[in-house]
Amino acid sequence: MIFRQLFETKTSTYTYLLACKQSRQAILIDTVRSEVNTYINLLEELQLQLIYTMETHVHADHITGAAWLREQLGSKSIVHRDAGAMCADLLVTDGVRLQLGELVIKVLHTPGHTSGCVSYYLGDRVFTGDTLFINGCGRTDFQEGDPGTLYDSIHNKLFTLPPDTLIYPGHDYNGNTVSTIKQEMAKNPRLGGGKSREEFVEIMNHLDLPYPKFIDEALPANQECGQLATEKGEMIIQG
Repeated sequence: MIFRQLFETKTSTYTYLLACKQSRQAILIDTVRSEVNTYINLLEELQLQLIYTMETHVHADHITGAAWLREQLGSKSIVHRDAGAMCADLLVTDGVRLQLGELVIKVLHTPGHTSGCVSYYLGDRVFTGDTLFINGCGRTDFQEGDPGTLYDSIHNKLFTLPPDTLIYPGHDYNGNTVSTIKQEMAKNPRLGGGKSREEFVEIMNHLDLPYPKFIDEALPANQECGQLATEKGEMIIQG
């Protein structure tokens, strides 16, 4: 497998490139629109064909590059059917398996941060988006967020994976790049050490976080797969 972890500094967003060495087919998880040229150059450098752009959810902190990559490279966009982005080419549900050459990626529906959140599970690793961070988790105070639902998703889906499963989150603000299921179960300040559902809900309900900085621009754009309202009619979106 070919694997690259990319980082966009303005919103501290991780994007992941995965590809099958044999077929040269590739996916990008959680793209950022401003980084599209970087992705294209990397794909060309590695001689890869982009098949899918896969969203872990409809983001409120950055604009996806899915529409632009679809226009330029012919890739297909993927979101969960509850994400509120009907512009996507494929609307997936829990348990769906996506084949990429010799790679098989399983969709895990992990709502709570938003109702349409998913994690992508591939062998020894899982890409958790904003569901589970390293030493944290996504907020639950907007976009149909619910702390009890998030707790259930993490405990019933993610914490049941093998302990050594690598966790690759959607963001990190402290220079961390990877964790494991075992580490988060033991040390995550919000979830680890056997914290109860009630304790977690209490923590999440009293975070007192500021209004998301980019949500008013990012959310409507991401509901259109990254196409801004001002661009309607200017960019041909293949569907």
